[in-house]
Amino acid sequence: MGGGTIARVTTAQQQTPSRLVFRTPATAVLGGLLLIVTMTPFASASPWLLPAYLVPLGLIAAVLRLRTTADADGLVVRTLFRRRRLPWSDIRALRLSERSWVRAVLTSGTEQPLPSVRTHHLPALALISGGRLDDPTAPPASAPETESGTASQAPAAATADD
Repeated sequence: MGGGTIARVTTAQQQTPSRLVFRTPATAVLGGLLLIVTMTPFASASPWLLPAYLVPLGLIAAVLRLRTTADADGLVVRTLFRRRRLPWSDIRALRLSERSWVRAVLTSGTEQPLPSVRTHHLPALALISGGRLDDPTAPPASAPETESGTASQAPAAATADD
């Protein structure tokens, strides 16, 4: 019998991923394919209806193409026809919409939509940014409480009695 050791991994030892990819699941392509199959009897009835196939093909292209990739250097935003690299130094803040969409507010004042990034992805985005973006879901740092149950204005200095 071989002797082995079991190593315990604490949260401090866990590694953060080198990059995160936010995209629509590839299984959504099945919806576009199903639409093509159901359109076939109608589109084959007349040559004028053949361009209707462009709708599901566009949906499939969007599922496969749209994504946001985050790494230690910044974000890479990929849309249908364009790819744009956004270094963390160019991102001033993130704007959240009522529908959970996220936009990067750049230092130039313009906004860049982040495809497939939703508000529930913000903790992971803050983690991969290395502290450049705040995690809005993290509890705010509060002052320590005193015996009366109220927060003190300044933290008490630690003293050693020796």
